[in-house]
Amino acid sequence: MSRLSHLDEDGRARMVDVSAKPTTAREALATGLVRMSPETRALALAGAGRKGDVIAVAEIAGVMAAKRTADLIPLCHPLALTKIEVRIEADDAGLAVTARVATTGPTGVEMEALTAVSVACLTIYDMLKAAQRDMVIDGVRLLEKHGGASGDWRAA
Repeated sequence: MSRLSHLDEDGRARMVDVSAKPTTAREALATGLVRMSPETRALALAGAGRKGDVIAVAEIAGVMAAKRTADLIPLCHPLALTKIEVRIEADDAGLAVTARVATTGPTGVEMEALTAVSVACLTIYDMLKAAQRDMVIDGVRLLEKHGGASGDWRAA
């Protein structure tokens, strides 16, 4: 079993030193789903939520969240992101969220993509909770990552 990179020899949490790692192009794709009734989904797609255009606001919230990941996740490095794309689309079960994040640097952007999806899903919930309180945020996960020493990875 490999050692966890965020723990030192004494088991204490630490930020990984990436100063010796090569600068490479890196990209990550994450996804999530907000499960809701067809009526609530229709409300969101019509832009008729009580708080405004649900999809536009949630996509912007996801972009903003990706940029603030290092402020939210204690051991993440602050990164100069070169691309953040958050998309929300209708799904049979509700609204599907995807985030693609890229940078050129010494560490990956998986956490930024996951943070973007998570906050976009939370924003959808917040904006639609007056219509439906039992929505479920589900399946937030990494789909793929590219670049870095470990190379490319795709979820099964």
